[in-house]
Amino acid sequence: MPGLDRMKAFLRTPQAAVLSVALVLQAVVVFAFARTESVPPLRQLKDCPTQFGDWNMTSEGVVEQEVQDVLRADDIITRVYRQGATGRPASLFVAYFRSQRTGQSPHSPKNCLPGSGWVPSASDVLSIAVPGMAAPIRVNHYVVSRGDETSVVLYWYQTPHRVIASEYEAKVFLVADSIRYHRSDTALVRLVTPLIREGDEEGATAAAARFVQSFFVPLREFLPR
Repeated sequence: MPGLDRMKAFLRTPQAAVLSVALVLQAVVVFAFARTESVPPLRQLKDCPTQFGDWNMTSEGVVEQEVQDVLRADDIITRVYRQGATGRPASLFVAYFRSQRTGQSPHSPKNCLPGSGWVPSASDVLSIAVPGMAAPIRVNHYVVSRGDETSVVLYWYQTPHRVIASEYEAKVFLVADSIRYHRSDTALVRLVTPLIREGDEEGATAAAARFVQSFFVPLREFLPR
C-alpha cells in the first residue's frame, strides 16, 4: 500500500520526531493548565513595613483605576522611601498576580518605560548579594532618561521558588511551575532611583542595591513563597 509506505517513511524522518515532541509538550501544557491552582493566602501588600533598615517611607502613591484596569494585578503598592533624613529617594513598585492563566501577567518595564517617555541609555543584569540568601539575586538594571531627569531602574519577576530577570525565562518557568507546583502566581518588583548629578549612575546603582538588600527579605513575607 503506497500510502501506508509513505506514512511509515515520514514517521522515520526528523520532522516527524519534532512534531511528536511538540504534540507531547502541547499535551503537557494543556494538562498542567487544566489543574486547579493551589495558591496559599498572602498578606496584603499595603501591610508591608514602612521602614526597611534605615530606609523610611516618605510617601505612598495611589494607582489610578484606569492603570489598574490595564495592569489587572491582584495587589499593588507604589511607595517612595528615603535612606536616612537626607539620603537619596527610591521609588518602589510591586504588582502581584495570583494567576496568569486568564491572561493576567506583569507588563514588562522594558516596554512600559519607553511608553511613558523614558529612554534607556544602558542595560544589563546586576547581581546583588542579599543577607539571608544563599546566592546573589540577578535583576535587570537600566539607566533611563526623560528630559533632564535620569534614573536607575532595577526590576525582576518573583515567583514562589526564584527571582527571574529574563522575560523569556519567566515564561519558561511559568509552564514548569504550573506543571510541578500547580501555581502560576508571580510578582513584578521595580525600583527607581534618581541620579543626583550628571554621571552619577554608579552612585544611584549602589543606592538602589542597598535598598534591595534592606527590603528583599522582609518583602518576601508578602510575595509568593
